[in-house]
Amino acid sequence: MTGSVRGPSTWTRMMSGQTGPVCVVLIALLVLWYVGAVFMNAPTQIDRYNRADQTWTTGQLIEDTLAQDRPILPAPHQVAVEMYHTIFAIKITSKRSLVYHSWVTLSSTLLGFGIGTLLGVLLAVGIVHVMTLEKSLMPWVISSQTIPILAIAPMIIVVLGAIGIKGLVPKAVISTYLCFFPVTISMVKGLRSPQVIQLDLMRTYNASKWQTFWQLRLPSAMPYLFASLKVAIAISLVGAIVGELPTGAQAGLGARLLAGSYYGQTIQIWSALLTAAFVAAILVVIVGWCERRVLVRMGVKS
Repeated sequence: MTGSVRGPSTWTRMMSGQTGPVCVVLIALLVLWYVGAVFMNAPTQIDRYNRADQTWTTGQLIEDTLAQDRPILPAPHQVAVEMYHTIFAIKITSKRSLVYHSWVTLSSTLLGFGIGTLLGVLLAVGIVHVMTLEKSLMPWVISSQTIPILAIAPMIIVVLGAIGIKGLVPKAVISTYLCFFPVTISMVKGLRSPQVIQLDLMRTYNASKWQTFWQLRLPSAMPYLFASLKVAIAISLVGAIVGELPTGAQAGLGARLLAGSYYGQTIQIWSALLTAAFVAAILVVIVGWCERRVLVRMGVKS
């Protein structure tokens, strides 16, 4: 009698997709985080015990290191509680709300991203179609990214502030500076991706350069463009946060980081960092959704 054939196990089915591996990595990171919090906060806690002439056990030490008010490395549950309190338990108009600070940073992020994307696309079109621009602009585009953003951000803030431009625009300029580069490089590669035989076919049809651009080069560059936009939108957020640091801003995730560092509020710092990471992830997901919609309209099946 032949035994029945068993199907794949539950574990195999979970790990065959994306959810299972992501959850495993997340759990591993949380375990490492807790272990790191215990080891990094333990010396401070032991010193407190010694000062108070208090006896302690290993279990008590672990419990106390994960409940310090100002730990060196806060535990995940401490950060989660802080994020819940500052996102859901406070009015979004309050200056203690991470929603309020996220919106301030997001405003300059989106403005810089829009300007940087437009600038990157225009530069790429010019570089591809005008040989002189390729020889003159491309080296400067590449060399512009060799300057550390932490060095150039205060200069941008000071120069724009001297001519009366303050607030949203200077941060958007820093975001633009960071995000136009990946868009330019990817679009140059994308616009040059059509094969020679395809370009020859367009010439056979007596297509103009404008028609070749709209009907061949631009559609071929779409996958390259959206790949660069995912990088650009995330790095624009980084640029906006960096732009808030040298200004002593009163609002924004960068200001939240500064306030936490001034007063030793490491839990506040980590909650702002994770909030920025979540905002960046949401922005990347939105760009990915737009990519799928555009490719479907172009007739590309996912």
